[in-house]
This record gives sequence, structure tokens and C-alpha cells, in this order.
Amino acid sequence: MAAAAWTDRGRRAVTVMGTVIRSRSSHATLKSQYDALVIGGGHNGLVAAAYLQKGGLKTAVLERRHLLGGAAISEEIFPGFRFSRCSYLLSLLRPHIYADLELKKHGLKVYMRDPHAFTPMLEEGVRGAPPRSLTLGSDMAMNQIEISKFSKKDAKAFPDYVAYLDKLAGAIHPLLDAPPVDIPGVTTGSLRKRLTAAKTLMPIVKCGLKLGTNIPDFYEIITAPIMKILNCWFESEPLRATLATDAVIGAMTSPSNPGSGYVLLHHVMGELEKEKGAWGYVEGGMGGVSQAIASSARSYGVEIFTEKDVGQVVVGSDGAAKGVVLKDGTEIHSKVVLSNATPYVTFKNLTPQAALPPEFIKAVDQIDYTSPVTKINVAVDKLPNFPASPTPDDRPGPHHQCSIHLNCESVDVLESAYKEAMNGRPSSRPMLEMTIPSVLDPTLAPSGCHVVSLFTQYTPYHINSREWTNQDREAFADTAFDWVEQYAPGFKKSVVGRDILAPPDLERIFGLTGGNIFHGSMSLDQLYLARPLPSLSDYRSPIKGLYMCGSGCHPGGGVMGSPGWNAALTVMADLKRQ
Repeated sequence: MAAAAWTDRGRRAVTVMGTVIRSRSSHATLKSQYDALVIGGGHNGLVAAAYLQKGGLKTAVLERRHLLGGAAISEEIFPGFRFSRCSYLLSLLRPHIYADLELKKHGLKVYMRDPHAFTPMLEEGVRGAPPRSLTLGSDMAMNQIEISKFSKKDAKAFPDYVAYLDKLAGAIHPLLDAPPVDIPGVTTGSLRKRLTAAKTLMPIVKCGLKLGTNIPDFYEIITAPIMKILNCWFESEPLRATLATDAVIGAMTSPSNPGSGYVLLHHVMGELEKEKGAWGYVEGGMGGVSQAIASSARSYGVEIFTEKDVGQVVVGSDGAAKGVVLKDGTEIHSKVVLSNATPYVTFKNLTPQAALPPEFIKAVDQIDYTSPVTKINVAVDKLPNFPASPTPDDRPGPHHQCSIHLNCESVDVLESAYKEAMNGRPSSRPMLEMTIPSVLDPTLAPSGCHVVSLFTQYTPYHINSREWTNQDREAFADTAFDWVEQYAPGFKKSVVGRDILAPPDLERIFGLTGGNIFHGSMSLDQLYLARPLPSLSDYRSPIKGLYMCGSGCHPGGGVMGSPGWNAALTVMADLKRQ
């Protein structure tokens, strides 16, 4: 990982590593026996721990790093500049978890964004006018005015499109808050067991009833390329490309690939402060949500430890999990173990291979973790100014709080960027999603300065079959900055520091196998009953007492807290039956 500091304007200095904001340490002493151990202090692990403790299980969380949160962390990489270093926006935190764990009481504060999307054009203004741009938010009338700059027909169709997506996304909500259908339980065993298992059918029944006559539309959007859907609705390229970004964000796919429609649906079904589809900035960075969940968990009695790196899950002679051994040799016993790591890390690195069936190990090897993402965190001493929507005197405009889509005014640009990465090369014109959370949150940067997040696609895990070098990282960041400069002249001169995280860095630092932010691709073959594998969709592993609770499980990455909540329910149900 390279974090290149800049001293004087434009003059490169040495590569530096950043300081960090450490999590509040637990005052508890690590014991040798617990009811439940959670490997990994990411948000899902913390949620699982909170509910297990509420359910009467003495629970401890073991985090290998020096701070909590997994990918949802805040770090002071450059003095005075505090970044959401990996995950950078909040939306899919489930409302019942927010309420149950009293996260607002425990310090969670969110700055809502409205408008939420800004796409400037690279074009010459007509008759002295500035380049055009597209801004979208919650005000439908304003959205239609913005869209009509490109197509009056599209402006008229847009409200119906939003209603169409809302209907489909709303029907999925029952599936997010419950484990998948218990197929073995429904199809085998005694009548009593089958009737009990039949209760797991209720969420999918509710989903079907909510969809009603829209079931064919739902089937189409989850299986089709998103461009097939968007081409039916709209004709203007900037609108189609802007909407298509939500179908490919974080995924090594293109808008023309089947299944990209589901990724879009996944990103529009969120809810924040009771506002559907809303996304916001957490005060102090994304570490704020992790700290709030940790504070809630501690209030119930969960013991949370950082810098406790688990070496292996202990499996007894009876084939059941008995606890863990830390890399320093400390052994901790427990009735159950929950892993918030990726399925690959859990079953290839932390579990004794002899305890797992060979066919299961082979299946784990086939899980797709391909990632297109390089995250660049940038400290600037001046707010980016866009000729497409200029603001005087370094004052933020409404568009500065948005997700700012650069190189996104044409679907062909997105397709070309994807093809380059599939051929083993970082995109020469990458898709860039810029966010500037310090526009709303003054705690993140010194006065007059800002923190900028660049979520970039597409970059491969290997460059032409070789490892990334620091030179590769710097070269790709230079390419990204050159494109930002075209949209916001003066950006490069404003940079005082940058932190470049290519897919291998996301894997090494945050434990994201392949650099995949979702703990595994959100493709149709890795969703619901098949996430991450058909044999793992109920959070139970082949080893009795070992469970999965991370984003690699249903309902997947981004749905903050649901995997942890569902896994905790599964554990408590199993222990009750014993």
C-alpha cells in the first residue's frame, strides 16, 4: 500500500504510512471460557455479539487489528484529516437493528445527503454557458428539470421508473431480515420438524405477495443486464450512465452483463432515518457506526478485544468447535464460534483442513471474490470546483455533498473501463465516484480543507498476471487525478496527501479476500440460498458449533447488520434445541 504525501504544491515527497484513530479499548480481561466467541470486530460481528449477549450468552469479540469496524473504520491518515478509509457511505443499516441497539443513544449521528448524485459533463458550453451537469435528489420536480436538459421524454418517464424500482426493492425487505428458507428442514424429518421449518417460508411468501403481478418484472431485473432495463425506460446517455453506476459499483461487471440489474436493486433498497433509498455520511467517518454498535454491545456485557489475532478454530475429537487459539498461543474455549471473516479466510486459513470434507474445501475454492475497486483517500486544502456547477470563494454547493460521478456521462466509457480490467490492465479512463463528506461533517478536516474519497473502477487484482508495485499504484492514482483535473481544474494542486488502496491492499489490510468489498461477488449464483454456497446459506458450517456471520452470508455485503442478526438468531435457536 502506498500513501504518497505531498509537501509543496505538486512536489512529490516520500511515501508515508498514516496514523490512526484507535478504538476505545475494552477494560475487560480476556477469559479462558465464554459461551460465544466472535472472530472479527466488523459491524456484522459486533451486531451478532450484541444479540447473542442480549440472548443470555456470555460473548467476546476478538479483532486482529488495533481498531474496530472491519471495513467500516475511521483513520487519521494525515495529521488533521480523518478518513472513512474503506467503506464510506451509510444506507443499508437495518431499521430494527438501529432501534434495538439504540445506536443514536450510543453516539451514531448521520448527515443526510440531498441531492445525492451529481454527474458533470466534459463538454464545451454552448454560447458561453457552462458545461451541462445532471443532479438528482429527493425533489422529483427538480429531478425532472435536470433530466429535461438532456431529454424531455426521459424527464416525464423518471417518476414512473422510481416507483417501479421502489415497488421491487420494497418487496425484498422481508428477505433481508431472516435466514433463507430451510430446505432440508421443510423436505425431511418428522412432520413436527417440517412444520417448524415451514416458518422459514414466510419471508419469501411475503415477498411474493408484495410483488403480486410484478413478479415477472422482478425476475427480469435480477437476471437481465441493467442496460436492457434502462434502454426500455430512457434515451439520454448521461441519465442511463449515471443510473448504471449503481448496477456496477463494487462489482467486476459491466452494465451489459446479465445480473447487473440486481446490484442496482441492492443499492436502491436501503433506508436511512426512515427515508427510502437514502445514503448519508456518519459523523467522524464510518468508524462512528462501528463505535456505536460496539458501545451498545458493551452495554449488554459483550467483551471486545483488539489486537487479538486468531490463529485457528479449535475442533474437538467429536468434530465440534471448542473455541479458538490466538496466534500468540492463547487458547480460549467456547460453546460456539462465529466468524465474521470471509468464507475463504474462515475455511482455508482458520479451520483445520482435516476437519472439513474435501468436497467442501473444493467448493470454497470456487467462491468468486473478483474485485474491480481501488480506493483512493485524498486530503486537499481547497474544495474541488466544477465548471459544470461553479461555486465562488471555495463555498460548497449542494452538488458537493453528492456522490460525484466522473467519467460516467456515457455507458460506452464504463464498458471500455471494464474491458481493460478484464484484460489485466487498470482502466485508462476509470469510473470515478467522488465523495467529499467534510462538506457536511466539519470534524473530518482542518478549517478550509477537505477529505475526498475516490472509489474507482476498474482495476484487476493482478496487472498482466503480476503483483501490483508501488509504481503501479502511483501511476493509477496519477491517471485518476488527471481525469479529476479535467472535471475540476486545480484539483491536483490542492492535494496535500493521498492513500492508495488497490485490491491486494484491501485484502491485506481489511481481510477482504480478493479486495472484494462484499465478502464475495453479489452475482446470482452467490445470493440467497447459494450465499456463499448452498451448504452454507443457513450460517452453519460443516463443523458443529462453527457459524458464519459476515457479509459473505445472506443477504450479502452492504446490508449492514443483517448477516450478524440472522446468524445470532440461528445460533440461539440451535442452542435452545440442544
